[in-house]
Amino acid sequence: MIQEAVQEVRVFAPATVANVACGYDVLGFAIDSPGDEIVVRHCSKPGLHITAITGDEGKLPKAAEKNTAGVAALDLLRHLGMTDRGIEMEIHKKMPFGSGLGSSAASAVAGAYAVNCLIGQPLTKKQILPFAMAGEASADGAWHADNVAPCLLGGIVFIRSNEELDIAQIAPPKDLWAAVVHPDIEVLTKVAREILPKEIPLLNATQQIGNLGGLLCGLIQEDYGLISRSLHDVIAEPRRQKLIPDFYKAKHAAINSGALGFSISGAGPSVFALCEGEESAHRVAKAIARVFDAVPLGNQAYVSRINPHGVHVVEEKGSAPRA
Repeated sequence: MIQEAVQEVRVFAPATVANVACGYDVLGFAIDSPGDEIVVRHCSKPGLHITAITGDEGKLPKAAEKNTAGVAALDLLRHLGMTDRGIEMEIHKKMPFGSGLGSSAASAVAGAYAVNCLIGQPLTKKQILPFAMAGEASADGAWHADNVAPCLLGGIVFIRSNEELDIAQIAPPKDLWAAVVHPDIEVLTKVAREILPKEIPLLNATQQIGNLGGLLCGLIQEDYGLISRSLHDVIAEPRRQKLIPDFYKAKHAAINSGALGFSISGAGPSVFALCEGEESAHRVAKAIARVFDAVPLGNQAYVSRINPHGVHVVEEKGSAPRA
């Protein structure tokens, strides 16, 4: 008999902010909460079986091959030649769908990472990336790592090439905080992509490239002034802001309260501001929330440092014998 390292693993995968204003599809960072939890355990019945889903309001399928977390886990097991392993999976959704916080990415990352931990961690986090990507792609049909990579690896992640998954991690400035507010509406990624321009004027492209370069330099050099001057999106935000009630009022409130910059998180409707210091981030979050309160529109605010760890094990239980 061979002893498995553990019988059961519970992991947490955090929410993420993608695009980060000027970094459309190539830049993202993780925050501390909200996030998804997935539990996996060994079982005698061969194959991957999703036994429970909570927080989904009936929207997620239990068939593993049709579920974001299941697809990622199955892809990993297929790669390792372990599809006959008996594994049960529970999915606990703790962030809203269509939130712009990387909900699909969190499930895909958690599914692949949890199974990798359960079977003895044969792959590193970076090696898990393509399997988590496959899981998220099964949900929205797009292949971009600006949610998946920071959720998996933590911190701020720049993606040079989504096709090649050529990524670089950037250590955040020590006093950089995020204020993220999710208004209680749903924006589907598909809809948010359809309203984007098919062609971009050269002037806008040049401005966006300059802002992205400036933001990366500002982060690396811990230059908050440069970060602030660079946090501007001239391509997606002007089109997508119409999907978010009183977006520009929220933006003005954030900037007037001391935010370094403000934009849409992913495809929206969540919005985010980067701030210097925790006190500033709490003040900015309250200012944004007040704008949505006045709509009136329910909302949830999250204040967090940039999460440096990404997905991680919350709990492990026991050891299990295998023939």
